[in-house]
Amino acid sequence: MDQASPQCMDEDSSLSAWRRDERLPKVVLHFSVVPGTTLTWRVVADSTLRAHGARLWLTRVNSPYDHWLEPGSEFRLQRGERVWISTDGERTARVSLSCALPARRGFVTRWLGRLAWLSLGPPMTR
Repeated sequence: MDQASPQCMDEDSSLSAWRRDERLPKVVLHFSVVPGTTLTWRVVADSTLRAHGARLWLTRVNSPYDHWLEPGSEFRLQRGERVWISTDGERTARVSLSCALPARRGFVTRWLGRLAWLSLGPPMTR
């Protein structure tokens, strides 16, 4: 994964893009999966994984199924899940992982998000 290269792209933000996250720039990470290796990570943001060059094996924690991605196919990953990927065969698979950049939040929103993450929540009135 030492050949990863993030790229920022500003997609079409026309009026037809009605969802807020469709107008945000995307980060695309490209890397290779060498035969005989298995890569694993926890997904930090909702993203799309796309296989190129060779068939790819993908499995997720808490899922009873394995997925085989043919070159050109894509798979949606959700934030927080752990995934494992490997190649099927002797060819190196190229993978692209893309996700939308999160909208910048203010100080108070970040602080409340951290409190929620710690399960403290905002102060309650009695």
